[in-house]
Amino acid sequence: MTSYRPVLLKDIAYLACSITLKEKLETLPLHYITKKDKNIIVIDGFVVIEKIAESFPAVEVQLIGPPQTIITIITKKRKPPLWMVAGIWVLLFVGAAMAIMNFHYDVSMEAVHQKLHFMLTGEQKKHPVWIQIPYSIGLGLGMILFFNHVFNKKINEEPSPLEVEVFKYQQSMDSYVAVNENKVENNDDNHSS
Repeated sequence: MTSYRPVLLKDIAYLACSITLKEKLETLPLHYITKKDKNIIVIDGFVVIEKIAESFPAVEVQLIGPPQTIITIITKKRKPPLWMVAGIWVLLFVGAAMAIMNFHYDVSMEAVHQKLHFMLTGEQKKHPVWIQIPYSIGLGLGMILFFNHVFNKKINEEPSPLEVEVFKYQQSMDSYVAVNENKVENNDDNHSS
């Protein structure tokens, strides 16, 4: 059985108060995690105010920031087998290669290279490799620059387009969970009473 420690006020909030009060408030339990919680918990600001008011009625509370705190419960996960990682890697590699080749076929990239060779040299050539090889190298370098990563190293401080999209996705997920998880908790509370 997995045992969890309680979610304390210091885990989700920054407290601005006297040191003695801060030490007492930081250890105030807000929620006890159980198996029923699955992997996401939403703690509403009003719950925090209620818990503080129950234990410390003379304390005035002002919430600054988002009205809900989303807690993700991370359980220990086993590593995927090497054959699965290799299989997925090969599948993605082949899929990306097919997508690039189909795009180049659709836009007649070979004909474009042949026409460019003819315009620059005045000769007809079926495979102008002096254009195709630098183009292929440039395509790879362009992908590296666009995604701003060479393996695990970032090229510059700017976020990559993928990181921006993941950030926007995470914000949308947090908003959705904050709204809908509270509805589920409120419905569970209404049905149990």
